[in-house]
Parts: sequence; structure tokens; C-alpha cells
Amino acid sequence: MSRQRVLFVTGKLAEKSLRRVLEAFAPGCGIDPEVAVLPISVAALANTGWMAPRLCIPEGITRVVIPGLCPGDLKPLEAAHSGRVHFEKGPHDLLDLPAYFKQPQTPPDLSRHSIEIIAEINHAPRLSREELVSQATELARAGADRIDIGCEPGHLWAGVSDAVKSLVDTGLAVSIDSFEPEEVERATRAGATLVLSVQGHNRERALDWGVEVVAIPDRPGSLEGLGQTVEFLDRKGVPHRIDPILEPVGHGFGASLARYAAMAEMFPGKPVMMGVGNVTELAEVDTAGVHLVLLALAKEWGVGSVLTTQVANWCQSAVMEIDHLRRVVELAITERRLPKYLDPSVLLLRDRRVVRRSERDLAELQAAITDSNFRIVAESGEVHVMNNRTWVRGREPFALMRELASRESLDASHALYLGYEIAKAVTALTLNKNYTQDRALDWGFLTRPEASHRDRPDERGGGAVP
Repeated sequence: MSRQRVLFVTGKLAEKSLRRVLEAFAPGCGIDPEVAVLPISVAALANTGWMAPRLCIPEGITRVVIPGLCPGDLKPLEAAHSGRVHFEKGPHDLLDLPAYFKQPQTPPDLSRHSIEIIAEINHAPRLSREELVSQATELARAGADRIDIGCEPGHLWAGVSDAVKSLVDTGLAVSIDSFEPEEVERATRAGATLVLSVQGHNRERALDWGVEVVAIPDRPGSLEGLGQTVEFLDRKGVPHRIDPILEPVGHGFGASLARYAAMAEMFPGKPVMMGVGNVTELAEVDTAGVHLVLLALAKEWGVGSVLTTQVANWCQSAVMEIDHLRRVVELAITERRLPKYLDPSVLLLRDRRVVRRSERDLAELQAAITDSNFRIVAESGEVHVMNNRTWVRGREPFALMRELASRESLDASHALYLGYEIAKAVTALTLNKNYTQDRALDWGFLTRPEASHRDRPDERGGGAVP
């Protein structure tokens, strides 16, 4: 295996830890490491423009790794060194370098998918036109391919035509979810191109609508009448997809899965739809993992579309989850790859891995601090707050702050900053997540970018500064 000379850039505080990490993993990865220590306490606080004229690169180095949290793009560094070396931002934490170098350098191609997302807007007649368009637009932005207008049984919606037209005029594909033939007819005339659903009692009306329909069984919990409806639609030339109906957990869920598995043999080549919302909306559980399993089954069984809603609070990101996971499933199944290390953005509660620091690491960090600004670390069930003269640690935030206040002079702004960061650190410990001071916790695609106090000139939080 050919060896590669790689330069790792760091600041004065992290030099010892970096050298120890490199000594442990670099030889086994084919790397001959060198370390460049910048004249700054924390290299992650140095933007790339400041770094460019101060970074000396030895001869023979072809790859330079700077801390992943360094602000700025790589152009100033590339320009300063005439493009003769490759610069990259590594992981946020140097303790994650071993895992970083073991990962494939080429990211997986998640551009492909074969499952359509139909997002239902429930109780659409109760919404104003503006509310309906706003919800539909949000769902489409999250990844929905079609908006399903959910009507109310036993009630004929006089405004259905205008509602459908308002969505179609914005460029959205629309389906209508109703058993009222007149309501459906108005919707299809206004531009709806799919009808949910038809069975024995209303399939004759499908001849008048001129659009695709969804065929379902006549009796819940069975396939009764489904074959006859499919045969009728075939004979009359009505385009259709089949939905044997996914049942909620505790109400025949397993048996309904078996009916989907049987679809390929019963109706070879027919498009199939699965209403995943029947499971996710009716079980109080975080939905991303459930969606992965249902989408994997859907892909294996040839299901081409899934129907979901976002009514329950725990389902508020359902469409976005499905959009991410249908791509993961596509890649995993078509290329026979485990759905692991493909898309970390769907890890919403837990992180891919947690960086661990030893007591030695913490002691070295505190010993290397030469200023009064506080560094905050979450490790082994405790929050650690330290500067050049003080190190307090604890599991209970209020007790920790009382102890800190007894040793240090804290103004209101300083205390607010520390309290905010400690609260984040406690959250990270509770969920076994990584915590990095002055950075948002990682909630996958739900992460809200967080401006560091250093980026707000009107605030003086007292965190780690150069």
C-alpha cells in the first residue's frame, strides 16, 4: 500500500491530543502524518483567510486537513499555495479523525428514487384557500410529488373545484380523496389526476372521470372484491393502481403486510400504493426508523407510491423523512448495500458516533489553557467548564453554575451564555450526542443553524476565543 504524506493543521491547545490520535491510527491507514501548529489557541476559530499566509507546508505534502469547524471556504488556502496541494476540512472533532479516514471519499449517489410521495392534506374543506395553498406548497418543498386533498365523508364540498384549481395553477399534481362521486367529478374536471379510492360500490363511476384511480378491497382487513374491481378496470381501460390497505399496529398490521407481499403474484406488473400514514400516525413513536422499514418493504415488493400525512405532532417531518429515505432504500436495494453510512441527515435524535475524551485528554486541555475564557465539554455523563484557573464539573446544571459563580466573577451576559451552552451540553449527554461549544447540536435535516456568539459583535459571551 502506497503511503501518503498528510499535513494536519491544529492550534496550540489541541496539539498533544492530535499527535496522540495520529500516532494511534495513521500508520494503519497508510498515512505519514505531519502536524502544523498555528499561532492561535484554537485552530477552529481561525478563518481560512487568516490561516493562508501563516501556514507553511513542507515539501512532499499533497494533502492538508484543517479542522472542520474553521470558518470560510478553501479558496484562500488554495490560492496561497498555487493549487499544488489538496486542502479539505476534516471532522469537527479531532478524535473523529480515525473514522473520517476510514470512510469512502466519494459520497454515495442519493439522487435516484422510484417511490412517489403522495402527501394528504386532511380536512381540506375546513381550510381557507390561502391555508390550503400554503400547506400544499410546504409539502411539495419537503419532497411530496403529489398533493392529496382529503375531503370529509358525508359532506359534499361545494368549493372543491376552486381548491383543486388553485393547487394545479401553482404547478402541483393533485389527487382527490373522496367517496362522493359528484365531489370527485368536480375535482377531476378542475385538474385532479388521481382518485382515492374505488371499490365495488363506486367503480362504475370511474368510467366518467377519465383519470387514474386507486382500487381497494370492499371489506377492510381482507382482499374481498379487489380482484373483481381490478378486472373491471382492466376491461374498461381505466388506469389504476392497487392498494390492499396497510393496517395499524394492533389491528391486523402483520396480515396486511402479507397482503402487500402477495400483490406481485396476484396482479403481476400492476402499480401498487401503500398508505404508510396508517402506521406512523397511529403509533406514538419517532417515525424515521419506521419509514425506513416500510419503504424498504415497499421497494422490495414493487410498491411505486406511498401516501402519508403530517397531522400528529410526531409525524411533522414525515414527508421530508420519506424523501431522504426513499433514496437511501433505492441505493441500498439496487446496489445490495447496507443502509449504513449513506445519509446521516436522517439520524435525528442520535449521532452516527460519539467522540469520547479520556480524563487525560481533559486534563491536558485544561493545562494548556492560558486565558480566562471558558471551554465547555460534555463527557462521561458530566459537563466540564474550565479556563486557565478554574475547572468545575457536574451532572446538575444549577449546582454547576452555583459552584462556578462562587469561583468566578460572572456578569449577566456571561452567565446567560454559559447557561445556554450548559443546557445544550446536558441535552447532548441525555441523548448520547456530540456536543461542540458554540455549535448547534446535530439533529440531522432538522438542525437549525446556530450563530456563534463570536459572530455577533454586540455580544460578549466569554467562550473560547483566539
